[in-house]
Amino acid sequence: MGVPSFYRWLANKYPKTVVNAVEKTEEKDGTRPNPNDLEFDNLYLDMNGIIHPCFHPEHDDVLSKYLTTPGTYEEVFSNIFEYIDRIMMIVRPKKLLYLAIDGVAPRAKMNQQRTRRFRNAKDQETLRKEEDRLRRQYEVEGKDVLPKQDSEVTDSNIITPGTTFMFELSKQLQTYVHLRVSKNDAWKHLKVILSDANAHGEGEHKIMSFIRLQRTCPGYNPNTHHVLYGLDADLIMLALATHELHFSILRENVLAEDKSKTSHSSVLLQAGNSETNVVKCRGWFKQFDLNSDKVDISQQMNKLDITAAGKQKLLVKKPHQFLHVWILREYLNFDLRSTNVPENFEYDIERLIDDFIFICFFGGNDFLPHMPTLEIHEGGIDLLIHVYKQEFKNLGGYLVNMEKVYDKKGGYIKVKRVEKFILALGTYEDQIFKKRSAIHESKLRRMFSEFKDESGNGEEELFPVISTHNQKGPYTEKSPDHDVQVYDIIENTKALKEQLKSYNREISDVFRNGLLSDMVKLDTPGWRKRYYKYKFSAETDADVEKMRKEVVERYTEGLCWVLLYYFSGVVSWTWFYPFHYGPFASDFKGLSSTKVTFQRGSPFKPFDQLMSVLPPTSAHALPPPYRLLMTTDDSNILDFYPNDFDVDTDGKRFLWQGICKLPFIDEKRLLASTKMIEKELTEEEAQRNAENADKLFLHSEENLALQIISSFNNEGSIEQKSSMKVDTGLSGDINGFVYPNLEPKYVCDVNDLGSDHDVLCVFYDPPCFSHHIPRVLEGTDIPDSDVSEADIKEVRLWHESHGYPVRSNRCHGQPEEDKIDPSVGLASGWRGRVNEIASSSQSRIQERHFRHGTHSYPNRSNSFVCRSYEQVQGAQRSPTIRAVGGWSGRGRGRGHDATLNSQSTSRHDATRTPKEQTNCSSWWDTHGRGARRNGNCENRSINYNGRTSTVNGQFWAVRSESSSSNQGRGQWGDAKSKNASNRRW
Repeated sequence: MGVPSFYRWLANKYPKTVVNAVEKTEEKDGTRPNPNDLEFDNLYLDMNGIIHPCFHPEHDDVLSKYLTTPGTYEEVFSNIFEYIDRIMMIVRPKKLLYLAIDGVAPRAKMNQQRTRRFRNAKDQETLRKEEDRLRRQYEVEGKDVLPKQDSEVTDSNIITPGTTFMFELSKQLQTYVHLRVSKNDAWKHLKVILSDANAHGEGEHKIMSFIRLQRTCPGYNPNTHHVLYGLDADLIMLALATHELHFSILRENVLAEDKSKTSHSSVLLQAGNSETNVVKCRGWFKQFDLNSDKVDISQQMNKLDITAAGKQKLLVKKPHQFLHVWILREYLNFDLRSTNVPENFEYDIERLIDDFIFICFFGGNDFLPHMPTLEIHEGGIDLLIHVYKQEFKNLGGYLVNMEKVYDKKGGYIKVKRVEKFILALGTYEDQIFKKRSAIHESKLRRMFSEFKDESGNGEEELFPVISTHNQKGPYTEKSPDHDVQVYDIIENTKALKEQLKSYNREISDVFRNGLLSDMVKLDTPGWRKRYYKYKFSAETDADVEKMRKEVVERYTEGLCWVLLYYFSGVVSWTWFYPFHYGPFASDFKGLSSTKVTFQRGSPFKPFDQLMSVLPPTSAHALPPPYRLLMTTDDSNILDFYPNDFDVDTDGKRFLWQGICKLPFIDEKRLLASTKMIEKELTEEEAQRNAENADKLFLHSEENLALQIISSFNNEGSIEQKSSMKVDTGLSGDINGFVYPNLEPKYVCDVNDLGSDHDVLCVFYDPPCFSHHIPRVLEGTDIPDSDVSEADIKEVRLWHESHGYPVRSNRCHGQPEEDKIDPSVGLASGWRGRVNEIASSSQSRIQERHFRHGTHSYPNRSNSFVCRSYEQVQGAQRSPTIRAVGGWSGRGRGRGHDATLNSQSTSRHDATRTPKEQTNCSSWWDTHGRGARRNGNCENRSINYNGRTSTVNGQFWAVRSESSSSNQGRGQWGDAKSKNASNRRW
């Protein structure tokens, strides 16, 4: 589920759920009362939401990135410790801290992980090659830039269980926790649980499993206040699924516009003085010997004395927000209630919340491809809620019953009701697809109009030369001559990075690269058959129906798998959805006849997961024997690791929106290959590949620690099988089992407690399995809430709204009440003509690459195969590019037969910006787009005679349907025609 999209939707619709977190940075130990006016008991950290921003932190400029980007494991670990300290200062838990790192994931999640890692590797390789080319170009031009940094942490794919990085992180976290518990007063009374990457399961699901089991145990306090930190949107759903009332989500406010954002380099260059902080502007620059030969500049940069003072502030500190689940529950209680209910029906808020969680799965999740019907940014969640409420009586009641989650007959899901619900959703598909297509065409028209070169040389510069010496920034004060050379190095590096960003944007733009395609054409009858033909290779009607049934059956299995995963844990470690695409909502006819069963299976070992998700470029993260399986020609599973793969961008604007069509891993083949080489692992590699239990840390003076020590000592000898039951009567907080930690001592030795060590570290297992209770527990205090029915906003469905989130098509000077139909404009034949224009565009891009030192446009055909429309071969033919239906001369007009009510607005003024609407010569005359023609626009349709532009020394024209056959038409040929110019479009 898209994090920004869903969180933005929720925060906008239910604004009282979100409050800004108060942070007291002046306090040091966090022992004072919480400044957020709430006291929290348990804090749970989804550690991958911390590891990633600490591994590759955001930067606002080149210098801060160069000085503060971590280059070693140790620097990343330092970032992580700083991050945890900050979260602890905000939350200040009183009882428990739970740190959960992603372990081995279920197969259903591995497919998404595999896609993301392969795509990232391909993109990074492309950018690396372009950066190398730009660096060579700058070297030829005599421009010094900051050298590339040698780093252990350039490949973020090592943030995966089984790698050396994750193994070292676990050891460092143990040391960190030991120090905090022993030295920090705010930690001394906490129980700290560390579930590292060698404990299987996703981090957030390990946390939820812990909470579900704790609340089933005798003595559990139902008023325990939980806080979960993380960035994934599914944390909100998981928190709702616990049915714990006192639950809050803490997350970075990624949607906030930090107007007070200060350049890190400004801080680095302005803080302190050259004696105490060498990163200050003058002090840092003076480390250079500017009299030395220029070839030594890179060596000097690498030898810079970046002291602890300069390294202590590595992270961009974003503001945080709390999302309070009990307030969200109140909103949902009002918003999901339907006035159209079955007879003798009684509302149950717990069942409503469970249904809300379930229907949101259709909006997207990490385990199933989303249905083409719904997009969150198109109001998909609002539509789901609308259909749910409107059809509630017809459905017969709630969709799921999670009190029967362990029913072997599948009583937890009402499949007949779910089928009715999805089919009712499917009745909106035609309207959604038509509006989506209208917006798409509107954007294309706008792109055509903006596809002109404002530099006046007739060609658009993909990578313009960026002038940096006149820009204002943290480096513009170049007072002493001593600083000038380093200043230029920084500015050159900024220019290079900007060119790299521009390059990345351009190669990701499918339209501008001439690869635009829409084979399915969802706005045109027959879209279902075309969808199954191009996405599932179903040729005949019989093939389509057979494939539809299989896809719906597998997707239904997926819905059940995800539902069980959220409420009871992993029901099957081996199940996964075996297609790259999902069905339409209207395809689910017959869903109720699907029989769903799962085989539990067992989780992969860490190295087997690495083999399942890593691309060949990340083979360095594997032990040598496994590495060979991924890279050598004689490997019998080499086909799992393609260097080139297809990305389906059909109907998409950008490459990153495409579907990566990677081959699915064959589990049997993979495990047969890896089992043969396990015996070749070293001792450390075997530890990285093993499964471990969670670790519990306690201060030795705590009552529970004393009880554990006493219990183990009374047994006479400590053995791995020795265990002790922990309950709330003994611990006051948690239930479960503990047993001695006899692995190599990274932190402390249980036998040495009472001498040098003051922290106890033991293994921890959760309590025995019990059925989840999907409702608020008896004895729960109901928090105050000021949410009422009046707070529920009436939402107009996206597909019914006449306004589109794109630039207005209204003519300048046109009254607001004159509405424009965005579907008026390009007729059904526009797609082929789009590719003619895009084809010309690609040829121009190729020329620019040649001019910039690249012999040809980066050929991604080996890596990304995108179907296109009717192909136009060469530029010799004479296409008459026409905007049938009256596309205005600049793509911003009213469309055909549009009538101006204003008598004072001339035809050409209607398509010009206010800045252009002057008494000077016509814009069309000035730019060579045709002669200005006088016309009275009063109460009659606008009639554009055409416009022309040059392409590679030739020119073309766009004509409206109403223009005469000869008037204003440009032919392919001599560029010296009277309407020819050096500009495009």
